Amino acid sequence: MHRHQGICIKRCVCSRVDFADLKELADLHGAETIPQLQAIREFGVNCRLCHPYVRQMLRDGTTEFSHIVHGDERS
Repeated sequence: MHRHQGICIKRCVCSRVDFADLKELADLHGAETIPQLQAIREFGVNCRLCHPYVRQMLRDGTTEFSHIVHGDERS
């Protein structure tokens, strides 16, 4: 994993929703997967670049990332 100086990834770019807001919704509604969370709030439907970050957020609660998170295409 490479660290990139000065990087702060904290939202879905295409839907302009912060991961902190998505986490709040996930916690409130018990969403554990991207499709469950997307049923509550639209995000990540265009480029899907946020999906690895949202999966990580759903796993451990992280809402701001200082590194690139790589992931597969699963939701």
